[in-house]
Amino acid sequence: MTIRVVVADDQELVRSGFALILGLQPDIEVVAEAGDGAEAVAAVRRHAPDVALLDIRMPRLDGIDACRAIGAAGDCRTVILTTFDTDEYVYEALHAGASGFLLKDVRRDDLVHAVRVVARGDSLLAPSVARRLVEQYTRPAPRRRPDQRLDVLTGRERETLLLLARGRSNAEIAAELLVSEHTVKTHVGNVLAKLHLRDRIQAVICAYETGLIAAGDPPPGGAAAPAPSAAWARNRPRRPARAGDPREAAGHQDGAGRNTGPDPWS
Repeated sequence: MTIRVVVADDQELVRSGFALILGLQPDIEVVAEAGDGAEAVAAVRRHAPDVALLDIRMPRLDGIDACRAIGAAGDCRTVILTTFDTDEYVYEALHAGASGFLLKDVRRDDLVHAVRVVARGDSLLAPSVARRLVEQYTRPAPRRRPDQRLDVLTGRERETLLLLARGRSNAEIAAELLVSEHTVKTHVGNVLAKLHLRDRIQAVICAYETGLIAAGDPPPGGAAAPAPSAAWARNRPRRPARAGDPREAAGHQDGAGRNTGPDPWS
């Protein structure tokens, strides 16, 4: 199946570069380019693509508002382009329905991988990354009783949502709840359907917004957040080894300064 894509960025060179990279893939077709958010929304309505790649800062209509409009109009999934280090709009974009994020200096293989991941209905972020991202853009708040939106969930579905918010993969949730991965997938699907959520990222946001979990909450037992799942590590495109990179020799260190081996995200 060919993945149909709209690319929107007000910088023509950036937009054309992304479109060229994606257009060279045998399973991806760039059906339109747009120079601002309004053009992007119009292009999505005209061409009905599978994925829209949106710059977060555009004239007339920014990426967040374009993302919201596209999500309300149909099934097209959106990926936000952001500088991340300086943008403070990530949480708002997640809430608007974005399925993932890319840095503006994204590598070619990562760009292609991101479009394919989002097109098949998955979130662009690994579960543990989603939790850290939401915590960064959610201010800590006093503990409150989970609101009534969660009353539609069964006890096991509520447990599943809590573990999603703590960054667990399906395999990790299955191990913790002593059920099969197939059962976990069923629970996750029920959570998304009952709460009218688009994907796992929005499920994490919902868990924070409803008070099921608060920013800064430690995992049970105070353990460190789980490492990225093995499935994510296998499927993510790998960067080639870089000679002289100090991380190759020193390895990855956790928050306590302990060496845990090669950095899984490098």
